[in-house]
Amino acid sequence: METAMIHIGDKFPELEVQTTQGPLSLPGAFKGKWFILFSHPADFTPVCTTEFVAFQRRMEQFKALDTQLIGLSIDQVFSHIKWVNWIGENLKTEITFPVIADETGKVAMQLGLIHPNKGTTTVRGVFFVDPNSVIRAILYYPQELGRNMDEFIRMIKGFQTADANGVAIPANWPENELYGSDVIVPPASDVKTAAERLKDSSIKCDDWWLCHKKV
Repeated sequence: METAMIHIGDKFPELEVQTTQGPLSLPGAFKGKWFILFSHPADFTPVCTTEFVAFQRRMEQFKALDTQLIGLSIDQVFSHIKWVNWIGENLKTEITFPVIADETGKVAMQLGLIHPNKGTTTVRGVFFVDPNSVIRAILYYPQELGRNMDEFIRMIKGFQTADANGVAIPANWPENELYGSDVIVPPASDVKTAAERLKDSSIKCDDWWLCHKKV
């Protein structure tokens, strides 16, 4: 089976998966919600263990953003269950999000999570999926580099802010070096709008194409 190529803007593919919380249909199980699907190379590995703890300890922040988490690796469900139990007993962290048991690797191949030059396990892939089941961002990390979950929370906040206000999000928001927590107003598409924008007291501009405002 060839590895699929999935793009930002695609609909998340329909999948039937077995998880630590029973069978799920994706993306239907999370219909109307944001969700983050993330893959890890293998159970009972050091970096992956730190990631699971980091995800779980931010669960309330994800919930506040109406965002669900679901993990995946090419392991049996029994291995997942034993591993999350070990995390609970030894690291005092109960894993409450489901983890897909992709024993055959079929789901990983469908999602493009096996990169031939990085071995036969899944890379550290991350899919951000919106309430309309559209993939909004895809990130890949190698096996040796753990992820930053605070950035994922920032990204969800940024997407939700952009969608709600019709704006764009600057670098390092909400601590942008130029505009702090302001957001970017999309460039005007005609001369009239550009002129009116320069007169709008709620919008600050360095030029007609570079404007920002508070939300």
